Amino acid sequence: RKYTEAFDVQILDVNGKRSVPTMGSYGLGVSRLIAVLAEQMHDDKGLRWPSEVAPYDVHVVIANKDAAAGEAAENLTAKLAEAGLEVLFDDRPKVSPGVKFKDAELLGVPLVFVVGRGFAEGTVELRNRLTGDVDNIAYTTAVDLFLERRG
Repeated sequence: RKYTEAFDVQILDVNGKRSVPTMGSYGLGVSRLIAVLAEQMHDDKGLRWPSEVAPYDVHVVIANKDAAAGEAAENLTAKLAEAGLEVLFDDRPKVSPGVKFKDAELLGVPLVFVVGRGFAEGTVELRNRLTGDVDNIAYTTAVDLFLERRG
């Protein structure tokens, strides 16, 4: 009766007398919303966060053991963060690219930059977790293109 008394809610009971009803209160908290998102926005690989509620805007994964690729991934991460984006950076040195890719799919950040094999030719992959699309884009224009696509 916490809320019915606080709001002075009264009804007529079976005898026609005024009484304060007992009611249930079911909140819709953040934890329930996360459960709903996980239930509705997943596939066989893991979560697929909508960009509006994702914990990160972009996930950067190093899939190349070359020192220059590692430095490029760090610079890419820094530029994305400077642009005001929340960035998850997977720079684990002793984890294989396959495991990093599986983890990225499981976590479900909407967009994933992969600094991998193509970096030798000056490209990085931009993977869309919701659609599965993969684009190879020039490293030098990656941040600008990313910001343009986000709107």
